[in-house]
Amino acid sequence: MIYKEKSAKLNNLFTQPTGILILENGMMFEGRGIGHKGYSVGEVCFNTSMTGYQEIMTDPSYSDQIINFTFPHIGNVGTNLEDIECEDVWLKGVIFNKDITSPSNYRSLDHLDKWLQTNKIVGLCGVDTRKITNLIRANGALKGTIVNQSKKIEKKFYLKKSREWSGLKGLDLASKVSAKQIYKWNNQALWKKKNGYEINNTFKYHVVAIDFGIKKNILRNFSNLNTRVTVVPINTSFKTIVALKPDGVFLSNGPGDPAATSKIVNSTIKQILINKIPVFGICLGHQLLAHALNCKTKKMHQGHRGANHPVKNIKTSNVEITSQNHGFEVIRKSIPKDVEVTHVSLFDNSIEGISYKKGIAFSVQYHPEASPGPHDSNYLFNQFINLIKQNAKKN
Repeated sequence: MIYKEKSAKLNNLFTQPTGILILENGMMFEGRGIGHKGYSVGEVCFNTSMTGYQEIMTDPSYSDQIINFTFPHIGNVGTNLEDIECEDVWLKGVIFNKDITSPSNYRSLDHLDKWLQTNKIVGLCGVDTRKITNLIRANGALKGTIVNQSKKIEKKFYLKKSREWSGLKGLDLASKVSAKQIYKWNNQALWKKKNGYEINNTFKYHVVAIDFGIKKNILRNFSNLNTRVTVVPINTSFKTIVALKPDGVFLSNGPGDPAATSKIVNSTIKQILINKIPVFGICLGHQLLAHALNCKTKKMHQGHRGANHPVKNIKTSNVEITSQNHGFEVIRKSIPKDVEVTHVSLFDNSIEGISYKKGIAFSVQYHPEASPGPHDSNYLFNQFINLIKQNAKKN
């Protein structure tokens, strides 16, 4: 059965619906189609960030997901060539409460609707995003199909598409978004208002980053700390990584089920740990490090996505406001004695950070590189560089 949900303000925006979201449970949200004409199937999630929509939409970790933005005013700063976390856009669709806000920002180069069209992202506006959010909170993540078309929408066809899709559980998406060949980062450092992104050609250390869907701002943070970065694809062998002579190895963020991706990289990460090379992981990289340390992961009820998530650093008792984007977590009961929990979520007490007691490896579930979000956790990049320094003295 299909349940129809129409925004109370729908008729003020337009007379005839040109877009729709159809969920696997039969609920339907009609609105105005924006962006790319067509349809996409994915997991519907919600993001509570008030800023940084372009950085969010270009984060590869959103592959195969449809983002429901809880903040109503999206588009007010337009789009530009600086707030991009990946050249390829992997998400499946976007949902806004109101029509796209006209841009008013000195960096704006294009209207958001045109940017969505260029990047082939299907969008929907004029719907009750609060209701969608509450639906996800109550029922967990839902599969859905988002449609933008002017002709009559065949609802039963798209409902079938929603139900037939496998979902994210058991899906390795990191292989899809990962780089296809080894490359050297261009040494672009962090953004500054006066000069934009600056180039830092001063290097003290070399880090190899395994790309599971890496964000550019992670690479910029390393450049800012006088660190040269070589990015390698997901299937790069341990032998190839060692031949690059890294001072440390970084495990990047990325999309999909960590249990599925672990089957590809688990052996490589274990060899890195055995050989005492410093390791730092973020997001999916955190989960993959956990798998290599014999922990297990599971899909969360609704996930964490936003820029205002409080996390407690257990070692210092400090509370950090963090940027987050994940739908899987490390299972607390699976953690062995040689793994220490370093950070926990103050929302649901889920694990947000671990360290390896027998080695030189640590990771966090959240995003210290922000982009968008607060910079409370930026110290973790320095922590990794200090770990590299200490390891270099021993050797």
